[in-house]
Amino acid sequence: MAQRLALQRLLSLTPRTLPRQGPLAPHAPLAPHGRAFGTSARCSSTFNVQDGSDFQDRVVNNPKPVVVDFHAQWCGPCKILGPRLEKMVAKQEGKVLMAKVDIDDHTDLAIEYEVSAVPTVLAMKNGDVVDKFVGIKDEDQLEAFLKKLIGA
Repeated sequence: MAQRLALQRLLSLTPRTLPRQGPLAPHAPLAPHGRAFGTSARCSSTFNVQDGSDFQDRVVNNPKPVVVDFHAQWCGPCKILGPRLEKMVAKQEGKVLMAKVDIDDHTDLAIEYEVSAVPTVLAMKNGDVVDKFVGIKDEDQLEAFLKKLIGA
């Protein structure tokens, strides 16, 4: 009963009176009903691999360089590296793409690309692996990794 009352009270609040949380809270007004969405370079340059043929089409056959992030839901370091890498890829303004591959969903791809630990990040150009690292990197290291891949 108390939970239902608390939920009704929360739902009766207007977006202006809802407490704001998170890194965007002080800067981003809430949309009606507390929902916020938008588009960014990150959305268009990062994608989740659906299956082997999707990987072939969007990574191997892609004319642009692609960073492939092999990760897992249960992996703590992956949760740190993933957003950091997405942010750095977005800064490249479309010069490089990022494919995210969950190793639990796509074990065959992990085996094919010899992923033995996560996070593992591959740099692919014209369907070939040209660089690779395992583990967490800071933003400076990621920037150097991406610049080497795109030839900047």
